[in-house]
Amino acid sequence: MLRKKSEGGEVIKDSADMALYLLYVGHVATVGGDSSGNNDCIRFSYAASEDSLREALKRIREALAKLN
Repeated sequence: MLRKKSEGGEVIKDSADMALYLLYVGHVATVGGDSSGNNDCIRFSYAASEDSLREALKRIREALAKLN
């Protein structure tokens, strides 16, 4: 289950908030799981080159490390 996290006063309450956070902070597009019926998850598309996927994972890791 997604626990509330924050960075700079912004609180991430659900998967839609997490998807937006990753877009704006990590510059990685994802889809909140609420669109597929599970608000505890986010969805990734990995139809990209291996180098692009590695860069995306690096950005996600860095963005998540900023949360407290």
